[in-house]
Amino acid sequence: MHLFDRDMSLDTRGESEFSGTLSDEWSINGNPNGGYLMAVMASAMMKKSEKKRPAIITANFLSRSERKEFLLDVEKISQSKSFNRLQAKLIQNGNEKIRAWATFSDDGDCPGEKRYERKEPDMEALDSCIPIPEFGRYTLYRNMDVRLDPACAGWFQGKLTDISEHKGWIKFKDDRPMDALSLMLMADSFPPPVMASRGMVAWVPTIEFSVNIRSIPETRWLKACFRSRYITCGLVEEDGELWDEKGELVAICRQIAQFRK
Repeated sequence: MHLFDRDMSLDTRGESEFSGTLSDEWSINGNPNGGYLMAVMASAMMKKSEKKRPAIITANFLSRSERKEFLLDVEKISQSKSFNRLQAKLIQNGNEKIRAWATFSDDGDCPGEKRYERKEPDMEALDSCIPIPEFGRYTLYRNMDVRLDPACAGWFQGKLTDISEHKGWIKFKDDRPMDALSLMLMADSFPPPVMASRGMVAWVPTIEFSVNIRSIPETRWLKACFRSRYITCGLVEEDGELWDEKGELVAICRQIAQFRK
């Protein structure tokens, strides 16, 4: 079993309740990564949905989760010919920490028109990009191979850019095959793009995070691009794209986060 699958393990406690333990292997400064938390919650909702393909998942992070036991309460919201919609609550110490909503569709190829008005991001070759090392309590990078394009990695040495953008390559270090749940983690595994222009001057905790999955990649690596354009009222947005090595769009995402100096 791959580490990511082990760390999403759930025990069934009732018709709509699950329990588990949040791992320390996917942490950012000691806090469980938001994409990892969303994947855990989506896996529980998937168990209760007749349709099994996660199309959209959105989470509101109400307070900080801890690396310890949790309960998940799952509720069906609606069911139609095209979609199942569910919600889940992650609870620790009797307090709701995260509320998530997910839309599931049928497995198989996506029907309808396919049109890209923008192509995959242009970036340096894999071997020319800079790996993010594991350091301190950032255990996420013990397990994720994330490599930044040199054009946006100058903040490592205090060389900032005028654009808040991160782009690069990503995969699991243990080469776990990618699926919908792993895409939620990968959509949240790059540092906040405001660091490219501002440096490590702020803590950027996520308030709301939404991932829209378009396809399941079959390639070993993904290309990713994340961009922030506005910091106002103590908030910053982050828009992201994930592409496979064949130039196919895999997922798009948006975060709203606090910008705390």
